[in-house]
Amino acid sequence: MPAPPLSLYNTLTRKKERFAPIDAANVRMYVCGPTVYDFAHIGNARPIIVFDVLFRLLRHVYGEAHVTYARNITDVDDKINARAAEEGVSIRDVTERTAKQFHLDIASLGVLPPTVEPRATEHIAEMREIIDALMARGHAYAGADHVLFDVNSMPSYGEFANRSLEEMEAGARVDIAPYKKGPMDFVLWKPSKAGEPAWPSPAGISVQGRPGWHIECSAMAAKHLGEVFDIHGGGIDLVFPHHQNEIAQSVCAHGTEVMANVWMHNGFLQVEGEKMSKSLGNFITINQLLTTKDFGGQPWHGKVLKLAMLGTNYRQPIDWTVSRLAQARATLMDWAALLHDVPAADEPHEEILAALADDLNTPSAMSIIHGIAKSAQRNGDAAARLKASLQFLGVYDNEAPDDFSVGREAVDVDAAKVDALVAARAAARKAKDFKEGDRIRDELAAMGIALKDVRDPYTSVVTTAWEVKK
Repeated sequence: MPAPPLSLYNTLTRKKERFAPIDAANVRMYVCGPTVYDFAHIGNARPIIVFDVLFRLLRHVYGEAHVTYARNITDVDDKINARAAEEGVSIRDVTERTAKQFHLDIASLGVLPPTVEPRATEHIAEMREIIDALMARGHAYAGADHVLFDVNSMPSYGEFANRSLEEMEAGARVDIAPYKKGPMDFVLWKPSKAGEPAWPSPAGISVQGRPGWHIECSAMAAKHLGEVFDIHGGGIDLVFPHHQNEIAQSVCAHGTEVMANVWMHNGFLQVEGEKMSKSLGNFITINQLLTTKDFGGQPWHGKVLKLAMLGTNYRQPIDWTVSRLAQARATLMDWAALLHDVPAADEPHEEILAALADDLNTPSAMSIIHGIAKSAQRNGDAAARLKASLQFLGVYDNEAPDDFSVGREAVDVDAAKVDALVAARAAARKAKDFKEGDRIRDELAAMGIALKDVRDPYTSVVTTAWEVKK
């Protein structure tokens, strides 16, 4: 069937626009991923789920081979350093353990892995290149072994966030330091303290240091998607300062008018009518929802979480409640009773695709799905289309009704052993010993580990991610 025209709300222009990719054969999307120092909370799950739906839709419209989705991992950060010191372990111990747990938790949500998942620590050279370009163009300066972006050098700074410089200064927690020219100037690079990750510094600074937060995404996005790409996504809380600063760094370093043509942001999440916070005791991680009885007296199936999330428009705030989850679970159990072992159609329903093409209107798509479900009770073709549509969204495969009544057992994985086997498989494949590579894959499969080989479209380098199968 012909693909529906796609319209998306663009934070950059503050209106809904017809989406036109730079190159329909190479559609590129970047979404800010986790900082790996702790379990991801349910608010972190919202962009994961929202942009998974968009990724699926883009693949349907333009072809699976023509869409690149990059979602980063931030593995150098003050919070990571603090957690490692608190636990008395190495920084790498924290980042590797937390990244593995993140992958395990979000796999339960029925989301596709991104095409590429760059890590900040693997892109330090690209960060230094951007910083040197900013220095050369007069947009950055060095002081006290720091490099800072000169906000006054960019007259349009603040336009993306829709704030004047005075408003930003009044509303921000401005770090006053003697080496800063202006109060809103932000750090691109800073000296490392003892025990912290450290690399050779840019700008002729003799002491070793590490990057600021914002420069990381600019470097990773440019490396994997180009200096200007199609879509940049994330939570609404990232509009300022993170995304505003990403834009400032990228356009000033590369001499472009924009960093991405379309910027998309999902709304906030609250819990039972209150802002989620540790001080209120309502801070909920994805892992808690999947494996414990901490919320609603029972663990929840990952696809229940996903369906519950899709009931609200992605740009609107969402209230995360036990009743919302209970309703999603009941709905999935009803669908499973109707569709279990029913052959799926080749294509999702065109009305559902049209709803999603209208700025990811998942509430409208859900309303259409409920209507199709009523027809599916007496119509085999409708049942087949319904199943294909639910599979397209990643909320149902072929589970039995009772599968949705339970969560996931907590899994203890020997990550070091898995990593060693993955490395051994990579070495075997490089040596063209594909028989040994297949044997190692089978060994990992027997351990309950699934592998995904991802080829970077720019470098052709293949990396392998792994996750625990449910």
